[in-house]
Amino acid sequence: MSKLHEKLAETLPSQIESIKNMLQEHGDKVVSEVTLKQVYGGLRGVKGLVCDTSEVPPDKGLIIRGIELKNLWEKLPEEILWLLLVGELPNREEIKDLQSDLASRGNVPQYVWDVIDNMPADSHPMTMLNTAILVLQNESVFVKKYDAGMAKPEFWHATLEDFLNLTAKLPSIAAYIYRKRFNKGSRIEPDNSKDWSANYVHMLGLPDPNEDFSKLMRLYLTLHSDHEGGNASAYTSAVVNSTLADFYYSLSAGLNALAGPLHGLANQECLKWILETMEKFGGTPDEQQLEKYAWETLNSGRVIPGYGHAVLRITDPRFDAFLAFGKKYTPDDPVFQTVSRVFDVVPNVLKQVKKINDPWPNVDAGSGALLYHFGLKEFSYYTVIFSVSRALGIGAQAVLARAYGLPITRPKSMPTGKYAKMING
Repeated sequence: MSKLHEKLAETLPSQIESIKNMLQEHGDKVVSEVTLKQVYGGLRGVKGLVCDTSEVPPDKGLIIRGIELKNLWEKLPEEILWLLLVGELPNREEIKDLQSDLASRGNVPQYVWDVIDNMPADSHPMTMLNTAILVLQNESVFVKKYDAGMAKPEFWHATLEDFLNLTAKLPSIAAYIYRKRFNKGSRIEPDNSKDWSANYVHMLGLPDPNEDFSKLMRLYLTLHSDHEGGNASAYTSAVVNSTLADFYYSLSAGLNALAGPLHGLANQECLKWILETMEKFGGTPDEQQLEKYAWETLNSGRVIPGYGHAVLRITDPRFDAFLAFGKKYTPDDPVFQTVSRVFDVVPNVLKQVKKINDPWPNVDAGSGALLYHFGLKEFSYYTVIFSVSRALGIGAQAVLARAYGLPITRPKSMPTGKYAKMING
């Protein structure tokens, strides 16, 4: 048994007992009220989910297991995986054990490569990724043990096995999809002497002479790993997982939610706007030019991509992290310089628009420019990297949901006519 299994077996029983006692004593406590506006507005702000892995206060941004994001910038994604599951950062021995465990699980069956190779040459990278994940469902430990009569208290063990097995394989699969889809050459075998992120970069095959790209990938995979339980990808996955569908099914379902421009496609939309802006001005525009162009964009009925957030009312701390990285590693890059200058100008413009509640940048305003700098210029692939990262949070939430014994998700819906009757008495 790995140290992660041992740690969870040690800590989960007391957490489960605490939840059980809270429900017995306070199960009828009202924690949220829902307005009609919220019902028709995507349930925005309605408290109705459990997520112990992270929270996103509007005035602070992402907090993972009680630790503010600014204190996690330098951590490895493997450390974040441990933190999400256990609630504390691992020590050196624990992280080495986890890395060794992941390396031992990384072999991808040949039939997965065969399926990818036989997909249409112009398949979307996300279609290729989700197809590969579903093909791997044949390997599910949860399914095999459930069919053999697994007891309910063992559900989390089997879910953890699926989570770790798939997490170990995702960088290899994602990297090969990049090379296959964009004609970059043959598949590159993993180098298990490298950490999870650096191995991903190695298998992508892009230049990384100073290992700065590996540093960016570590940061990227950390920053996108989790964002509460109510975002589209996490919530979709949780609903599917609540049916006792295995992790392969539930992760694929959640990642499909990233296909929409309001969620996973946002960073490429932001980078596209930045590049269009640079093309318009023949390079990085000055602040006066940017202010004028921002007003032109808004007055034409369009939005400025990457600005505003459904929850946050501050600059997204994930954007702060990318901005700090760019200033340290890519300060002379004209695309990054444009991103930085937009940040200096656009919030002041948006503050003057009354209907805009959040004029500050979100994570997508800066991430694409940094990927672009390191040679990853195929926009349609960006969501795949997001997916590799988000799998960490989705997986941790799935393990805890099965440990807590959460039931199938089944909110009540009503027709508009009944809501109208409620209003009219």
